[in-house]
Amino acid sequence: MNEKRNETVIDMKTKIFLLLGVFLATGFVLQSCFALDDPSSQRNQEEGQSGMAFEVQKSEQEWKDILTDEEYHILREKGTERPFTGKYVDFNEDGVFICAACGQPLFDSDTKFKSGTGWPSFSDVLNSEAVVTRADNSLFLRRTEVVCGNCGSHLGHVFNDGPEPTGLRYCINSVALDFQNESGQQ
Repeated sequence: MNEKRNETVIDMKTKIFLLLGVFLATGFVLQSCFALDDPSSQRNQEEGQSGMAFEVQKSEQEWKDILTDEEYHILREKGTERPFTGKYVDFNEDGVFICAACGQPLFDSDTKFKSGTGWPSFSDVLNSEAVVTRADNSLFLRRTEVVCGNCGSHLGHVFNDGPEPTGLRYCINSVALDFQNESGQQ
């Protein structure tokens, strides 16, 4: 009886060890498949991690009053819209994409490209002050979060699998963006 109990304990330990191995392996596969390494050429990473003060400061109640529920969830609570549902995924007009929370110019339409990921993708920011990046280790993944350099609102993430010359893919939620055409109209 003791021998049978020992075999059961060994079988359980083996199963736990195997499940842990599968879990870790899955995380590594996901990380490599989705290019989740921190982009090495990121601007502003130290600034974003140091808790810098943003020019636009509002209380959470003020943000709730000016943003829709969906905008608040994505911009202030770091949510993500479902892939291929955003209004700017297949959008191809000339102009500038701006932060939906504060109006800060973020991306030029010339840097938008079709990544096939389901979210608007850009190869570069409009200027070095447009966005701030931060380490994001949520969901057992290592990513680089992109926030508005003016108000700190969550925009999306940046990855190292974009086109040249930057090699970057800024994967941004449509809900986090508004668009101004070349004449400045939204």
